[in-house]
Amino acid sequence: MKQLWKFTTGCREKLFASVILSIIGIAGGMVPYFVVAKIAYDMIEHNVTMITMGTMVFLALIGFLVKVLFGALSTELSHQAAYQVLVKIRTALTGKLAKVPLGYVTERPSGELKSVLVDTVEKLEAPFAHLIPEMSANLLIPLAVISYLFYLDWRIALISTVTIPVGLLFYIPLMKKYKMHYGKNMEAGSEMNAQAVEYVNGIEAIKAFNQSASSYESYAGAVRNSCHAITEFFLVTLPEYTAVMTVIPSTILLVLPCSLIFYQQGTLALSDMITCIILSFGLATPLVQAMKYTDHIASMGTIMKQVTTFLDAEEMIRPKAEVDLLDYGIGFDHVTFGYGEDEILHGITFEANSREMTAIVGPSGSGKSTIAKLIAGFWDVKGGSITLGGIDVRQIPLEQMSKMISYVSQDNFLFNLSIKENLRIGKQDATDQEVEEVARQASCHDFILSLENGYDTIVGEGGGSLSGGERQRISVARAILKNAPIVLLDEATAYIDPENEAVIQQSISRLVRGKTLIVIAHRLSTISSADQIILVNDGRIEAKGSQKELLIKSPMYSNMWEAHIGAKDKAEEDGGKGQC
Repeated sequence: MKQLWKFTTGCREKLFASVILSIIGIAGGMVPYFVVAKIAYDMIEHNVTMITMGTMVFLALIGFLVKVLFGALSTELSHQAAYQVLVKIRTALTGKLAKVPLGYVTERPSGELKSVLVDTVEKLEAPFAHLIPEMSANLLIPLAVISYLFYLDWRIALISTVTIPVGLLFYIPLMKKYKMHYGKNMEAGSEMNAQAVEYVNGIEAIKAFNQSASSYESYAGAVRNSCHAITEFFLVTLPEYTAVMTVIPSTILLVLPCSLIFYQQGTLALSDMITCIILSFGLATPLVQAMKYTDHIASMGTIMKQVTTFLDAEEMIRPKAEVDLLDYGIGFDHVTFGYGEDEILHGITFEANSREMTAIVGPSGSGKSTIAKLIAGFWDVKGGSITLGGIDVRQIPLEQMSKMISYVSQDNFLFNLSIKENLRIGKQDATDQEVEEVARQASCHDFILSLENGYDTIVGEGGGSLSGGERQRISVARAILKNAPIVLLDEATAYIDPENEAVIQQSISRLVRGKTLIVIAHRLSTISSADQIILVNDGRIEAKGSQKELLIKSPMYSNMWEAHIGAKDKAEEDGGKGQC
């Protein structure tokens, strides 16, 4: 509750109001017990009339209506507050994603993050909405009833509370077991959700490579583990839980005979005896209801542990105040970086001048994309430094970095929105005319118009309704529309056919004029005009210079160029013959 309470700012008044309304509602629910006691006494004393009976029934009805009405109002307010808390928690979690290194996200299964953000946080709503108002009321009302019993007869009051400490003898070890086994149950459930998401997301590859059995077994194993965890949880906690729910409501077993004995001895009035017996039933009901929140207490503790673990993850420390940059040149100074224990970059040093095109090439796995992601600020370097405009990027706010850089990777992503809205992610206030102009320059205007709803076409989750090349062109157009001073193209034309690639390269050349352009490319012909080409091999800079310089001084680049030209000529020759 201490961890959760900080998310209640702005809705605490609703919580307090829901507690008060809940107390009034449960108090109203106690009225029928007093009415029954009064009716029973009047019947024994032969004081029953139609008027008094009607009055008593009317009071019972009023009490019942108060319980229903105020209970409903309390629940409505508490649920409103609960959903406001969920909004704050999810906002904090998504905000955290922007501050942690990208590796923190990519190292985890997509299902795990989805489970925390959606499913796990959602499980807080019911316990939070009911626990605070209802448990508060269910504990306060019995205190009021016991106080009234003390007013009637202190002996009966003490006897009516005997089952509570006895029940607590079972409840305390129960809570200890709950804390451990409920946590295991939640972890197993989260793992099952993560496996389910991974299985569904990878179903295309599973079917393509006939791996249904082995892949399904991983998911089925997670389901069996979850089943075993929840079964073990119930078997371990059931004895104490049953004992608690049996012992605490059994107040009548002591109150009834003792009340009769005291009445027979003449030390307890008949009306008080009947009232004490009836109220002993009413005393147990809210206490049992409060005990039923054991699940909620355990679940909230486990959930908040997961949430706080995520929120306490190490962030990329950046200042908040924006800095003034003289230019947009990028510098690497003996940069080392690795994923986990494996070092990928070994002392990388180079400069990408402002308003020039710098291409980074090299064999697959040499570290090209890692360099691009370091420039984009997705990770912090392990050693050395990266500067932007002569200032260490660690001294530049993440939001300012995001404004200055347009990044297009080979793993492009489109949101399940219209094409127009996906393009506007690059510039929220862009007019329709600006959107269409950029689409034309990125060679995607024609294919967009050929779609049924044109620019209003919904692209599906991840852009699934479009081809890879179409998604790529929209991603390029989106980055161009952003009009940032630094443009990072990480294999941005990987899925585009040569004809469209040439058009897009011409468009990019015009639109990035005056900007700092970093291009990661495997088709060397697309970067032959770069101001500087950096050849990376095995995490080290093999050579750097212009195309002409590298062809002379770098045997590795010369071989790569000859292989590329040869493959290109072969493709053109095969195309001319109508071959695949």
